[in-house]
Amino acid sequence: MIIYDKKAAQNIELSYQTPEIVRQRNQTLEALALRAGEQVLDVGCGTGLLVHDMSSTIGLQGRIVGVDFSNDMLELAKKRCSEMTNVQLQQGSITQLDFADNSFDAASCIQTLLYVDEIEVALSELRRVMKPGGRVAIIETDWRGVVLNSPDEVMTRKILDAWDATVSSPNLPVKLIPLLKKLNFSAIKTTAIPILNTSYSEVNFSSGMLAYFSSYAVKNNVISNEEAALWMKQIQDLSKTESFFFCVNRFLFTAVKVDV
Repeated sequence: MIIYDKKAAQNIELSYQTPEIVRQRNQTLEALALRAGEQVLDVGCGTGLLVHDMSSTIGLQGRIVGVDFSNDMLELAKKRCSEMTNVQLQQGSITQLDFADNSFDAASCIQTLLYVDEIEVALSELRRVMKPGGRVAIIETDWRGVVLNSPDEVMTRKILDAWDATVSSPNLPVKLIPLLKKLNFSAIKTTAIPILNTSYSEVNFSSGMLAYFSSYAVKNNVISNEEAALWMKQIQDLSKTESFFFCVNRFLFTAVKVDV
């Protein structure tokens, strides 16, 4: 299981403020269509960026609860939301949510389920704490579908396979619609959110993720530090000839809880 420590939390903080992920948050907010006074849950809230954006929409009569497994993530979230009286942040797991049945009008779960072994248990818990008619927004990435121009395809495959072997569900999107139907969610919709970078920049989402993937391959003894450094330099150098290309698809799933 991946544990996001202080350094990882800081890296996530940076990558999730890139233009690509800002657009993703805006799409999530639009899909949830939050209203003033609603009770909202964000599971896997990370450093609190989505919680922060939700706060002004629901107003002082509403409440947002952000839950994350990582206390280091929550530390950054608490700093970001320190002046927001309608925000509550707490440590917890999506497979055992500490809330009563039918508590929330809306819920979000962004890039969290891929780390979970018991996906159906997690979705059942999410459904349990939602009110009948409650809306949910889930975003997951198909990491097996990464498109990357690389001078060393063998090394690239090693690095991506190392990530694939680490997370529980690296291609979870293909499984989510049947699971949501099985759990009696209705009005299920899916929207692709491609993340495309055709130049290498420290402010792009791809730069942070590729560095993270290569460092994780080192940590798991798949490649050496020297191999990781060379691979990253080769990737960066592609921009000199306008040959850098990275694309991966994220998918936004929205659904409504049916009372059965």
